[in-house]
Amino acid sequence: MLRGLACSAPPSVCHNRSVRLLRLKPGHGEIVLAEGDVSVPEQERALIEAFKRELDAGMWAAVPLDGCGRRQAELVKSFEEVPREAERVIFFPRAAGGAPLRGE
Repeated sequence: MLRGLACSAPPSVCHNRSVRLLRLKPGHGEIVLAEGDVSVPEQERALIEAFKRELDAGMWAAVPLDGCGRRQAELVKSFEEVPREAERVIFFPRAAGGAPLRGE
């Protein structure tokens, strides 16, 4: 988690509050899972349900930090942790246990 990193990017000016939930799929890029306006209650509920489904499926969620000059993101564990101004939440699988030990 990269919380606490200082970025000097100015806040983005945006009149809509649309957020996209994306899943990274190797070899295919980003797949849109859900998209909606968090200021519209029905759409926010749909986003929250989609967010929970991904976490229940074992995925991790991260919010990209824009304007830092590098590809960085902050891990989030609930929809409430997603900043209201976020444009994307990216889901990706947790890492597997690694290579088996020799002789196994």
